Amino acid sequence: MTQSGNWTRRRVLGASLAGAALLGTSRLSTALAAPAIKKGSKLTFWGGLIFSDEANKLLTDTVNKWGADNGVETTVVMINQNETVQKVSAAVQAGSMPDVLDVGLDLLALLSKQGIWVSLEDLYASIGKAQGGWYEGVDKASTLPEGHPGVPFGVSGNLLLRRDDLLKPAGFANAPKTWEELSTQAAAINKPPLFGLGLALSNVGDGNLQMSVLQSYGGRIGDDAGKNAAIKSDATKTYLTWVKDAWDKKLFPPGNTTWDGAGDNQAYLAGQAAFIANTGSVGIAAKTDDPDLYAATLYSSLPGGPKGIVSPLGPNLRAIPKTSQNQDTGQALIEFLAQPEFLEAYYSSAIYGPVSKDQAKFKAFDGTDPIHAGLLDLVEHGTAPGAPDVYNTAYADISGNFIIPKMVQRVVIDNWDFDKAIDEAQTQAQAIYDKYK
Repeated sequence: MTQSGNWTRRRVLGASLAGAALLGTSRLSTALAAPAIKKGSKLTFWGGLIFSDEANKLLTDTVNKWGADNGVETTVVMINQNETVQKVSAAVQAGSMPDVLDVGLDLLALLSKQGIWVSLEDLYASIGKAQGGWYEGVDKASTLPEGHPGVPFGVSGNLLLRRDDLLKPAGFANAPKTWEELSTQAAAINKPPLFGLGLALSNVGDGNLQMSVLQSYGGRIGDDAGKNAAIKSDATKTYLTWVKDAWDKKLFPPGNTTWDGAGDNQAYLAGQAAFIANTGSVGIAAKTDDPDLYAATLYSSLPGGPKGIVSPLGPNLRAIPKTSQNQDTGQALIEFLAQPEFLEAYYSSAIYGPVSKDQAKFKAFDGTDPIHAGLLDLVEHGTAPGAPDVYNTAYADISGNFIIPKMVQRVVIDNWDFDKAIDEAQTQAQAIYDKYK
């Protein structure tokens, strides 16, 4: 898809969308009727708050400008993505869901089973076709048994960030290739108030990184059929040995078992963590707020365990609840926010990898910026969501209930022995699998 120069916030906001007319020369397929905008209506949008003020402001301003241009009264609420599960669960119970919202794959899949979402099949197909086709991993992850209740707009995934200015003088010029090597390097420079391992062990999305670490050690969440829990294993004990050893060496910053979604970001930016696993948002923040820290930071893929590297890509999507009274207008907004003119500007300050193949041509992914280069590599080479486990609604539910972080907390906070903590997690996970049989 031909790009018409670099798009700034001013240029994005200065261009208006009337009906289905698109900016510049780029257009969605006209084979399908464009969603109708209901002028004079109201629309509430819950956007995913990320660690980039510029990106958050651009999204908010763009939605409001689109509303003003099209006679729609928009209300934008930005929600920390690690708090989306709690916010949405409460809204479902209260009957107060927004008209459109940004949502992660786990929650989308879980609520799709409950019939919460409007089908977006036509919109999904037309946007993908217009922009070079969805990446295979994105398409596979976004295609649920119920179809396509969400339209992907960006891929998240964890990179390993490290303080090269501290590690290199300590004799570690290269990124750790295994989790054991990570602990070794972290221990070598662990000098409180600087702690080696800024990994969340709390009940937030960042804490679910521990599912991937567990899997890299050979542990599993479920069996090969995706029907029964399989947490109880010797491999899980080996994984817990790694976590407990690092905990006993006091490599984790205080409070990491109760961090919110920004805990690791804040610890790294405050000089309290030498390593974090992060989408790269903290790097973007450091580039503006702490150029010295940005220059001292290097990025690499996640370390591996005895069974290799598990580095899942996670699509972020936009969806419309069936409770929305303005569904067509909501689809028109999703269509607008999928346009390259907006997304090229958004990606430049956000921390997402591309979802469609034409987006790889955006300037953000030209290799100049190491964070976006890493995210593009994740999209092209990362592991499928849940792999080696079967990614299904039960797996998403286990993730949403933070079963693995809670198991870790039992060991490091409550001093449970491994067998007791594993048995509890196994029982909890089995109860979830049983719900979907």
